[in-house]
Amino acid sequence: MGKIKLLLLLLFCSLTSIILAQQVTISPIPQTISWGEKAFENTTSYFLTGSQTADQDAVKLLQSKLVLNTTGVEIIIGEKEDSAVAEYIAEVPDFNEAYFLKIETGRIIIVGADESGTFYGVQSLLQILSSPEVMSVTIKDYPNVTERGIIEGYYGNPYSHQARQRLFRFFGENKMNVYIYGPKDDPYHGFGTKWRDPYPSAQAAQMKELIDAAHQNKVNFVWAVHPGNNISWTDNNSDGIVDDFVACKNKFQLMYDLGVRSFAVFFDDIGGVGADPVNQAKMMNYLTTEFVNKKTDVSPLLLCPTQYNKSWSSGTYLSILGTQMDKSVRIMWTGNSVVDMINKSDMDWINAQISRKAYIWLNYPVTDYCVDHLLMGPTYGNDLNIASQLSGFTANPMEYAEASKVALYSIADYSWNMSKYNSNSSWQRGIKYLMPDNYEAYRVFCENNIDLGPTGHGLRRTGESAAFKTVSDAFMTNFTAGNYNVAQINALSEQFQRFINSSNELSSSTYNTYLIEEIKPWMDVFSLM
Repeated sequence: MGKIKLLLLLLFCSLTSIILAQQVTISPIPQTISWGEKAFENTTSYFLTGSQTADQDAVKLLQSKLVLNTTGVEIIIGEKEDSAVAEYIAEVPDFNEAYFLKIETGRIIIVGADESGTFYGVQSLLQILSSPEVMSVTIKDYPNVTERGIIEGYYGNPYSHQARQRLFRFFGENKMNVYIYGPKDDPYHGFGTKWRDPYPSAQAAQMKELIDAAHQNKVNFVWAVHPGNNISWTDNNSDGIVDDFVACKNKFQLMYDLGVRSFAVFFDDIGGVGADPVNQAKMMNYLTTEFVNKKTDVSPLLLCPTQYNKSWSSGTYLSILGTQMDKSVRIMWTGNSVVDMINKSDMDWINAQISRKAYIWLNYPVTDYCVDHLLMGPTYGNDLNIASQLSGFTANPMEYAEASKVALYSIADYSWNMSKYNSNSSWQRGIKYLMPDNYEAYRVFCENNIDLGPTGHGLRRTGESAAFKTVSDAFMTNFTAGNYNVAQINALSEQFQRFINSSNELSSSTYNTYLIEEIKPWMDVFSLM
């Protein structure tokens, strides 16, 4: 009898492992997901129902990834108002960008609360279809945070045109929906006199390409102006309107004509007359009244204030913005200091100061203050209970677009579903997503590029070179005592060999040559250790 029970237990465990093996871990982690039994083999043939009225970016994505025919597994797709999905409307969560996805035998249903929701439902489906056997599943999903993405706002080399386009595809796959354009080295963005001027025709054409590529991936392209170092609050025309208010409105119109529908004004890292909160508030009110409110398709403005963190706050600056500036304007915030993770106490304090929900500018994984380091470790330290206190959550990345994606993958995970966010598992999934054929080699590289060391901003990250440190600490303890042995020397040598093997494997990888090029200086050091 005991043997029979053992055999039954082994059979149960075997069947369970087979089922679990086909349950794909979807990223970002959905709000609710319920797996069932096997639905079908991953067929090479699907056909669409509702494609004429569904979001066309979602339809094009399916067309580019699947073999579509007139037979096979039916994919019913559409938004809540579409007749093709009318019977499933009640299943869609009542949130912007929400979606309902159901896979059953011979049929797949994707319903979005809006066009972005449909697009995100397709992205989750494509992750599931990466498995050779497709399990039946029901997903009801939506984001915790309304706006999720990055600010290209670091000091250093701006991203290339191609790097930005790759970022937008990455955002689409990981359900990030905002990109704020604010490169410090773009003179037509700010830090000089050219912020008032139109982009030259060649640059304008490239900008339009970027804007279109962003929108195709459901990414809101926010164009930011930085006028604070070269702004006048005077009315030279005596018409009651500050000349530079009009100049900024005119620049916004030029960017609107290129396709931009969201705008920001940055007053960070300045002093002098530009830092006056009363005039900043008046400028944002003018732009809201005379530009945003006169359009039917422009989002509320974003402001990066001069006092953008608690350690730099003083006087009545923040309360002036909170009381004198239009309530629709979102105000950006980096936390208790310039470089800081965001906690609930931070949000309680700043939201009271500005009389609205703050829009987070997280200065991570940016390393412009410590340029010889990379930040490739787990993204942790942000509280998991602050979603309702945010108007947006964006990260400032490193000047290395591909290397930044380890952290950005987790930022997407975190801001979509905070309560289920696990920094370590998200980190490992991100590494596998970015370098699936070289996962272990890339993980070795990442685990040895975690901590910045001492800097003026004080951010430290635990766990640097954990595997190496365990061996090296033991060796040094015994070395100091004069009783180390061959086994300890060999163990240390094996750790160095891991560095070399990792570097060699990554250097020869053809999976993501853009990433390999970015991290090559650090891999060279790895090889020399």
